Formats: sequence, C-alpha cells, structure tokens
Amino acid sequence: MGNIVAIVGRPNVGKSTLFNRLTETRQAIVDESSGVTRDRLYGKATWNGVDFSIIDTGGYATNSDDVFEEEIRKQVLIAIEESDIILFVVDVTTGITDYDEGVAEILRRSRKKVMVIVNKVDNNERIAEASYFYAMGLESLYPISSINGSGTGDFLDDLVKLMPEKYEEEDTLNIPRLTVVGRPNAGKSSIINAFIGEDRNIVTPISGTTRDSIYTRYNKFGHDFYLVDTAGIRKKSKVNEDLEFYSVMRAIRAIENSDVCLLMIDATRGIESQDQKISQLIQRNKKGMVVLVNKWDLIDKDTNSTKEFEELIRSELAPFTDFPIVFTSAITKQRIHKALETAVEVFQNKQLKISTSVLNDELLPLIENYPPPAIKGKYIKIKYVTQLPTSTPSFAFFCNLPQYIKEPYKRFLENKIREKWNFKGVQINIFIRQK
Repeated sequence: MGNIVAIVGRPNVGKSTLFNRLTETRQAIVDESSGVTRDRLYGKATWNGVDFSIIDTGGYATNSDDVFEEEIRKQVLIAIEESDIILFVVDVTTGITDYDEGVAEILRRSRKKVMVIVNKVDNNERIAEASYFYAMGLESLYPISSINGSGTGDFLDDLVKLMPEKYEEEDTLNIPRLTVVGRPNAGKSSIINAFIGEDRNIVTPISGTTRDSIYTRYNKFGHDFYLVDTAGIRKKSKVNEDLEFYSVMRAIRAIENSDVCLLMIDATRGIESQDQKISQLIQRNKKGMVVLVNKWDLIDKDTNSTKEFEELIRSELAPFTDFPIVFTSAITKQRIHKALETAVEVFQNKQLKISTSVLNDELLPLIENYPPPAIKGKYIKIKYVTQLPTSTPSFAFFCNLPQYIKEPYKRFLENKIREKWNFKGVQINIFIRQK
C-alpha cells in the first residue's frame, strides 16, 4: 500500500524546493504547456527503506487574489481527504499570516496527521523564531531549510514513523487487484457497472488501510479478483481545474494499490495528454497495463480502422508498447469478459518466473550472434543471466564491462525476452551487472 504525503501551504514558502529535495528532484507529472506554477507535481521518495509518494499541491492554484485563498483552501481540503500525512509548510521570515491561521484551523479540525515544516530556518536566530509557530495549535514542528537541507533528516525520520504499517494481509491471497483508470468521462463507471452487473450481493468490501481505497472482491465469470474502487471522484465542481487535480490524486492512489490497471480511453476523443500522464503513472509504478478502448461502437469503421487505432495508441503511449488493447463497449457489454480475462492474464504474466538454466540456454546463443558493440576496441562479453526475485520481472545480465552497455542494447535484450516469453502488459527491468 503506498503512503501518500501531501505538501500544503501558501505560495513562496518553499513547497517546491522541499518537494525537489524529498524526491531528489526527480520531477514528476509536469504539464509542459502550462508554465511553472501549474506543474502537476507528483514524485516518489524513499527514506530508511520506506517508500512513499509526495504530492505538491502548490501547482494547482490560479493566481489571482480573490479566487486565490479559496483555491488554496480547496487544495487543503483535497489533501486532507486524499493523503495519509500532510506537511504544512510555513515561512519563518514572514511569521504566522492570517492565511496560515486559516489553514491551521482546517487542519486541526481534520484530525489528520500533520507536520508543520517551518522553512527558511538557516541560522540560529531563526531557530528560536520557529517556535512561534506553536501558536497555531499544531503539535509537531520541524525547523528546516529546504535550500541547504538542514533539519530534513530529523523530520523524515519522524515522517516514516507516522506511516501506517504496511497492510499485508490481503497479499497472501494472491488475487489480482484490478483498477480501472482514465480521464473523467471516458466511461469508467459504466464499465465498472458492466463488470459488476446489477447483482450487487457478490460485493464484499474489505477495508484497506484508509477508507478511500476500497477493495471489492468479485467471483464472476470464473474469475476471482479485487476491484479497487476509484469511482469516488466527485461530480464536477465549479472549477474544472479542481476536477483534474482530483482525478489525478485519485488515480495515483488507485494505481499504487493495484496490480493491473485497465486504462480506459474514449475512442471518440482519441489519445489525450491526460491519458499519456496516467499511462506514465502506471509505468512509473511498474504496474501491469491493459488499454481498454471504450465507445468503439460509436465510431464509423472500415476494415483497417481497428489496426490503425491500435498503432496510434502504441505510438502515443511509447516507449512501453507491449500491452494488450481491448475494444469494449460498456453500453452493449461487448467484450467485457475479454477485458477481465486479459487483465488476469497480465497479472499472471507479472508472476512469471523463468529458471536460470532456461534463460541462459535461450538467450546466450542470441547474445553471441549479436553481441554488444565493442567500445574503444574493448569487447563486451555477457556470461550469464538470471531473473531476480522481485515483484516486477527483472533480469540481471552479468558481464565484464557493464558500464559500456547502452540503452539500445538493453532494449534489444528486453525485446528478445518478450519474444520468447509472455510478458505482455508488464514492465521488465534489465540490469547489467559486473560478473
């Protein structure tokens, strides 16, 4: 179960610097088109072996004074609802503003785990000033400087202690957890209803760690699976921006809690940037992926149109292209079973373990016929390959000069593995190691 940490606070208190420091500036969903402040910031961080996701809500405000406070209040409310822990960033140089007071009041009422991060504390005088912020009535206060990093270690130690224990019980069942994700209006809820049918009594909700990711277990069509419910996206609010932020937040949580994601695309609209973003999220989280093309019944088709549309989807969602595509219609219930079957297959592909002897017998001759290109007269020899015991299929190739094996050759190795074994819909990691 992924823990989600949200960063809130008013502009210019240093939220993004903190975000960059925590994620080691591995920038995440960045929306190139919309300038700096609107960056959709989502990243992964690890501390003391605990992984968590970080969301910087700062990028979601529209910058005009009158709507501004209202916008930020909304972000805080969404952060309360969608995350496990909230980092409330304030600025020691400005003291407590009315606005900080307002946020603190919402956070106090929420009973959520909150850490107050007093930023820009970069000399001793300011350490004393940091304690003024206790006046806001929130307990945990951490003076840091996100520019030079002082104080971040202590606060991270405490942050990971606050995280709920990993929720392992259901993993022992080894039943696929499926999630339907996609842009608003792509037809997610109608497809979920089609999966479920009206027969609601096969639904057995088990509570996850948090109330927002609800697993529902189905025994249907001869399949036993959990559906991770993401249908909770609110109805459109006045601000469209808000809805998109919401759907990204929801998608993140759902993707992290699932094994296989069914990415739903609206055939009448083609592939849009948000589809690409969601597919990147699935890939970054190393989850299985099936693309469902919905509303295909509304398209005027000739004989080649299915094939052409498939090619288009693969090129738009590249570099990862080895995933199944199922054309469905939630209305006519066309190929609904096929969609589920395919998702279960992808789940099984993800579990596939290939014995070391088979791997070497199959791959070493291919590598010998097509060795990595020599660099500066040095020949690179791959001697041995084995699959690592990880949840994402990962293969280690042992060779004499690992540093000389470049991306294109790794892709060649990955393609050969995919040709020989069925990893459709699943990410593969290729590691080159010193023998």
